[in-house]
Amino acid sequence: MLKYMEFTAKTEDEAIAKGLAHLGLDRDDVSVEILERGKTGFLGIGSVPAKVKLTYEAPDEPEPVPAPRPERTASQAERPAPKAEPKPRVESAPVPRAESVPASPKGEPADDDVAAAIVRFQAGLFEHMGVEARPVVTREGDTYQVVLEGENMGALIGHRGETLDAIQQLTGYAVNRGRSHRVRIHVDAEGYRARREESLNRLARKTAGKVVKYRRNITLEAMNAYERHVIHTALQDYPGVSTFSTGTEPNRRTVVAYDPGK
Repeated sequence: MLKYMEFTAKTEDEAIAKGLAHLGLDRDDVSVEILERGKTGFLGIGSVPAKVKLTYEAPDEPEPVPAPRPERTASQAERPAPKAEPKPRVESAPVPRAESVPASPKGEPADDDVAAAIVRFQAGLFEHMGVEARPVVTREGDTYQVVLEGENMGALIGHRGETLDAIQQLTGYAVNRGRSHRVRIHVDAEGYRARREESLNRLARKTAGKVVKYRRNITLEAMNAYERHVIHTALQDYPGVSTFSTGTEPNRRTVVAYDPGK
């Protein structure tokens, strides 16, 4: 489920850092909304603290234990149970195990209960979707990288990665459900994430150039939290511009603002 908390500090960056430290999350784990921009005032007079709202995913509440079923009475026990129609036998395919892949700088091969849960959930999901795909899982700290391999991966990527994002979100919900310690899961296919990140970096720089040239703010198209984080990171040191997010999910957008004092 989604939860949010509000934090205040002298600047927006300090408020965001304060919130991330309080929640124990990374920047791309939260969606940031600037509620009030900080003002320094003159010699400290009339200063206004910055206020931000951090929205994040929290584990679902445990489901209530169902009440015990009432015992059958003697008269009910004497009645013959209705004869059930024989169900056709369905052979279930064995759940594939996480594949071992050569170690890389991005992570080590994962073969633990989390990796097994990822593979088990995605195997069932792909079976329902009618697609053939094999998840390869590696781990780096608390982050599990999942690369989908198979034919016609474009169907699993979807328009601008929407299907891939949905698979990642569903996998995160399924694996983290009931866990006290949350793990992060990144799902990719055919190197789409790297290509998309490169495209977003080009878009960020091109937009920033227009903002500085025409001295006006530009609002980008709606993006998910990860893509907005890429834009924020790409422009954090760009002279003359600052960035912030506006709107609500799933139509939350990044604003590239003209900031001559930066």
